[in-house]
Amino acid sequence: MARLPLEGLRVLEITVVWAGPYCGSFLADLGAEVIRVESTKTFVPLTRGAAPHPTQDVIDNLPLYSGGVPNRIPGARPFNRSPMFNSHARNKRSMTVNLLDPGGREIFDRLVAISDVLVENNPTETMEKLGISYESLKAVKDDIIMLRMPAYGSTGPYRNFRAHGVHIEGVVGHTMLRGYEDTDPSYNTTVLMSDAAAGAQGAFAVLAALHHRKRTGEGQLVELGQAENVFPFLGEYYLDYLMNGRTHGPTGNRHPSALQNCYPCAPTPNPSVPPPDPSFPRKRESSDNDRWVVITVYDNHQWQTLCDVIGAPDLAADQELADPAGRHARQDEIDHRIAAWTRTQTPDAAMRALQQRGIPAGAVMNQADSFADPHVQSRRFFQEAYQEDCGTHLYPGPLYKMSATPLGIRRGPVMFGQDNEYVYRELLGYSAEEYAALEAAGHIGTDYVVG
Repeated sequence: MARLPLEGLRVLEITVVWAGPYCGSFLADLGAEVIRVESTKTFVPLTRGAAPHPTQDVIDNLPLYSGGVPNRIPGARPFNRSPMFNSHARNKRSMTVNLLDPGGREIFDRLVAISDVLVENNPTETMEKLGISYESLKAVKDDIIMLRMPAYGSTGPYRNFRAHGVHIEGVVGHTMLRGYEDTDPSYNTTVLMSDAAAGAQGAFAVLAALHHRKRTGEGQLVELGQAENVFPFLGEYYLDYLMNGRTHGPTGNRHPSALQNCYPCAPTPNPSVPPPDPSFPRKRESSDNDRWVVITVYDNHQWQTLCDVIGAPDLAADQELADPAGRHARQDEIDHRIAAWTRTQTPDAAMRALQQRGIPAGAVMNQADSFADPHVQSRRFFQEAYQEDCGTHLYPGPLYKMSATPLGIRRGPVMFGQDNEYVYRELLGYSAEEYAALEAAGHIGTDYVVG
């Protein structure tokens, strides 16, 4: 079997919530030995769930991303059953050590000495309190690479600010651009695009630093401020402000340079669910039976084709609609005409009819649709993986498909402290007696000792 691209590299991961663990998952998928460094005495909310040992009542009232453990049963170790964590915990290892204890720092330094990369995404002051810096790592291993991913960077007035994705989205202005024209930002749902973007960009930065080290023998510190990473995604809006002094608000699913919207489709048959509200372009309440399709028309050829597909020759012949500006001015009218056709189609039928004629269109799928989608199944995107505390389930697989080095889920979601014996005994060379002493001291464990 071919060696994986990063096989032989060891990455230490002191990460929380999503952005940092997601970064580690890319490196693990590519073959690096990624070891999560965790502590039995510190539980970080929203990383391995909402709490180390939530009661059944708490689980029942938590949102799915933190409380959606299999069958809504917490089990003896619910932190090993957290859906958000497990989705990016494949192909990794986990060891525990108390870094707030002087003896813990000695253990950590021994691990640093045999590793290549450290990835962390904590507030700047958290790492300072632990005494972990690039300088301290470099003193142990001269060519170490350290990736820091604080929300706002490690310098400046916001350096120690706590932030999740929703806060970063607000600070960079994305929250003001989402939603509909007749609502304020309080109607927006939570979007955590900044976490996903930071995870992917962080992995790329590590690969660049590894390439630099291979050429020069030098390690380095890489800092990725997560907020700064999002600004380029909103480049046209900032450019418009700098050049024209305009600020933008939400436009729903519309686009300033194309005819675009999300259109209602025929519901799936279900007599117990009322038909969708005929209002358009949107309604504030939706049901599980709502079905939608997104359509985009960029140019005049696509416009003429769309009119043919939906049976609207009068719109095709209307000279006021012969260019994008004219269509933009009358989009409300056009949307109603398109919706009259889409309501007669299922999302899949509408998507296929339009795609066959060269018009970008995509069915809006719910979770059940995605799992059943023949294209997703043919790509084997969801893959089965086993974990002792939650059994066998489907998980998102690696995002790359490589012809010479096929990737996959080699190991299911890592359990807390699962690899303590491997790390302490095999990698670090501690004796059985030393291992037992460290276990008694609270460094080694497979459960949290906090409330």
